[in-house]
Amino acid sequence: MTTVHVVTGAGPVGSTIARQLADSGQQVRLLTRSGSGPDHPLIDRRRVDVSRPDALADAFAGATAVHHCIHGSAYDARVWREELPRAEEAVLDAAGRVGAVVVFPESLYSYGPVAGTMTEDLPRTATTGKLGVRTELLAQRDASATPTVSVAASDFYGPAVHNAHAGERMVPTVLAGRTMRVLGSLEQPHSFTYVPDLAAAMITAAAREDLWNSFLHAPTAAPVTQQRLVEMVAAAGGVAVPRTSAIPPWVLRASGVVSREMRELAETSYMFTAPFVMDSSASEERLGLSPTPMAEGLATTVAWWRAQERAAA
Repeated sequence: MTTVHVVTGAGPVGSTIARQLADSGQQVRLLTRSGSGPDHPLIDRRRVDVSRPDALADAFAGATAVHHCIHGSAYDARVWREELPRAEEAVLDAAGRVGAVVVFPESLYSYGPVAGTMTEDLPRTATTGKLGVRTELLAQRDASATPTVSVAASDFYGPAVHNAHAGERMVPTVLAGRTMRVLGSLEQPHSFTYVPDLAAAMITAAAREDLWNSFLHAPTAAPVTQQRLVEMVAAAGGVAVPRTSAIPPWVLRASGVVSREMRELAETSYMFTAPFVMDSSASEERLGLSPTPMAEGLATTVAWWRAQERAAA
């Protein structure tokens, strides 16, 4: 009987997982509300609202693994708490009924502010705002009878990554030679995860029962400062390094007096005002994977952005 890998969500993570699985010859069922996603003969795109339990029986039929990659409709703790636990509960219950493992892309939010490098053995007990929501989601997974794996990544970069510090705010700006303004500090070390490496780790974890019911770090290259990242993007694009400046967090906090969106962004500004470094070496050993060198990942990323520009011209 043909096995099926279900992917929920067609953002950068879901789309990359779907492509990697399909390119390896696996049958993929990609579930989104709009029916969007990559065009591939082995990807069956379906319009499904995965927060509705009654919509999942047929969608999950025959699944051996579910990669749950949806995100909140807004970057807001209230929205996350309203939307995400309910959707995860529905997915966990439906996956359990068909005997599938559920693999989640996870953030580093549940660690909260950490003095030092983040490793998998640190407590994940943040309680406030969006950080607390991520802690609650991890607890819900731990309490479920369905096997799960959470694979944590730092800030994304890579093809198809738009809404990220190293996404559409940075790459097109640097390639166009415009002044690049970053949040926090230009000089603090920061970990950036290449989305194809996160996808590969999730696919590997799903296939390995010895990795189920664990929390892993996605293979992630050594941290760089935001200044260095701008320089590397410029080098990958063969352009001059643009002028750079930093937006201090107090600007976000001041704007937050009248803007909830700015308050939500200010909540995680600590990640860019001090070292924000994750160590993935222990998980890399368990997974048998290594991170893509940043120069190589950025070259692929720049090529993707330039292809989008040509297609839009």
